Amino acid sequence: QLQLMESGGGLVQPGGSLKLACVASGFPLDVDAIAWFRRVSGKEREKVACISRSNGSHNYGDFVKGRFTISRDNARDTVYLQMSSLTPEDSGVYSCAAGRDFFRFCIIAADAADYWGQGTQVTIAS
Repeated sequence: QLQLMESGGGLVQPGGSLKLACVASGFPLDVDAIAWFRRVSGKEREKVACISRSNGSHNYGDFVKGRFTISRDNARDTVYLQMSSLTPEDSGVYSCAAGRDFFRFCIIAADAADYWGQGTQVTIAS
């Protein structure tokens, strides 16, 4: 059973940076994609970024606009989300999730996540 644990959230001033980590344990062999989602106040949950564990292919939500970078360290079973130029509108709960197929999960959103982490709170305020 795959378990996902997020860390790195906190309080940051506008314009600041944060690096989130999603550590996985018990990886099934058929799980390839890890995504970061967020739920911000007044909005539906949205995908922030998504990455393939096998080849590093990735994509981002339109609102990211070059501010965030997703990366993976397979030796540590960890996916990172480096966020910069943060604004108060980025405040919310950030969760990582896992899907089996990168194209279906990350590109066309045809598959729901098979696994979710608990989430980490990100607050951008002065």
